[in-house]
Amino acid sequence: MLLGFYLGHEESGIPPIYGEINVVAAQQSDGFVVYDGVQKSYDGETLVVKDLNLSVAKGEFLTMLGPSGSGKTTCLMMLAGFETATSGEILLDGKPINSVPPHKRGIGMVFQNYALFPHMTVGENLSFPLEVRGMGKSEREKSVMRALDMVQMGAFVNRRPAQLSGGQQQRIALARALVFQPELVLMDEPLGALDKQLREHMQFEITRLAHDLGITTVYVTHDQTEALTMSDNVAVFEDGRIQQLAPPDVLYEEPRNSFVAQFIGENNTIDGVIKEIKGETCVVQLDGGVLIDAKPINVSKVGERTRVSIRPERVEANKDRLAEDAHTIKAEVLEFIYMGDVFRTRLKVAGNENFVMKTRNAPDQVRHKPGSMIEIGWMPQDCRALDCPE
Repeated sequence: MLLGFYLGHEESGIPPIYGEINVVAAQQSDGFVVYDGVQKSYDGETLVVKDLNLSVAKGEFLTMLGPSGSGKTTCLMMLAGFETATSGEILLDGKPINSVPPHKRGIGMVFQNYALFPHMTVGENLSFPLEVRGMGKSEREKSVMRALDMVQMGAFVNRRPAQLSGGQQQRIALARALVFQPELVLMDEPLGALDKQLREHMQFEITRLAHDLGITTVYVTHDQTEALTMSDNVAVFEDGRIQQLAPPDVLYEEPRNSFVAQFIGENNTIDGVIKEIKGETCVVQLDGGVLIDAKPINVSKVGERTRVSIRPERVEANKDRLAEDAHTIKAEVLEFIYMGDVFRTRLKVAGNENFVMKTRNAPDQVRHKPGSMIEIGWMPQDCRALDCPE
């Protein structure tokens, strides 16, 4: 029964794909949580986690982000002890924990479905894990109220879960994970059942608590906005590998491959061929024949196929904001959408009819009319020449 305080869910996962972004394997001895060469197979043949090397610093808020089936939750489950690693080692504060049962790892856990005991009051739900640990009654009561006050739920100590809203139940679940003051808390899609406004509020609450208390947090989600908002670092999973591990701003502005560029935020892509590489810039001939400037990332030779990536907010129709030698490209305006603070213009560019330009709503900003032809461009460093998946 004690296991209910720690985990739940399943999936499959692992890390690095390019040697240059091989996940922090070099200084693993400094990590509070360390995956050292961890692999996982459910059938003895297919690896769903492949040679995972990952280090999480003490006090860090790390998010494992990826689509369903990418491996992120399996990695969390192995850390919690509800899945066993096929090979490799997981260390917590320098000690191997592969053979340590879940309830002896001292890890707090927050579920998506709250997992509160319906027959217990809020206070009893929080007191239970302390009682199992042998804590005295008076100390338990102090710890329970301290944890409830952290999440502004002290007045609800005598309520039962059925008398609480979804958001209130999630706060209680968070308080229960914190009540025994763990150094590590795992969170598996904890906000998935909440409405948008409450979800956004809880994102900031959880982040604030984690940093204020100095808790190491490993958080699993498929919501990219949630990951960018809450994390110190984000590990993007796909096909059982970490495609990139980086702080949120680096992840968004400097994706290392086409999957990360497409998965994180809105993104424009056009395929082409590398025509010239000169230092930090390359010239790409798009499939329609037009030449554009880009920054070569994981392409290295002339003639190589590439998929260029450019964020909608970095596309410019105002030539005054571009370098004099920047290439521009003709675009047909297909749709103009007023979004209040932002104008969203859908364009046809090099055969791509879903190319988007986002511009700030300013007094001098042009509202482009559908059917008109305009020229757009971008700074070379904002357009990244990435791998071109088949």
